[in-house]
Amino acid sequence: MRRLPTVKSVLLALPLAICIGAAVPAAAAEPYCRGHARSQPVKVPHALAPAVAKAFQIDAGPVGSAAFIRCTGGRLMACYVGANLNCGRADRRRRLGGATAWCREHPGSANIPMAVTGHATVYSWSCRGRRAIAGPSVFTVDRQGYVGDNWREIR
Repeated sequence: MRRLPTVKSVLLALPLAICIGAAVPAAAAEPYCRGHARSQPVKVPHALAPAVAKAFQIDAGPVGSAAFIRCTGGRLMACYVGANLNCGRADRRRRLGGATAWCREHPGSANIPMAVTGHATVYSWSCRGRRAIAGPSVFTVDRQGYVGDNWREIR
């Protein structure tokens, strides 16, 4: 029976693999996700920063402070906050106090800015008179309640 690598052995091997220009091993996600129920986003461990940077085609420098990882279905997923992307749970509420206040001040607005609705909402918002209306969903939400398009698999 073949022994699977431990999380420690895989994470310790990552810096060496990265230094010699090798790709991050596909097995890195499996041990990391198997031993932990990491369905909640956490900061990216230093050893995984190069792999996350590669997935988002960014420099590894900001990954530690602006990216998160989580596990879903045994897959290691990453999200980079970047251009106001939401890495937290999606907001599926159809009533938002800020949107309602906006419509009272801007009746009939065809669009309510995300600065008002928040970047977590999955709907496009407008005003019907002085009432905020949640329009069609503009994002796909995954099984764990996150905006699916904001998360990429780390292989």
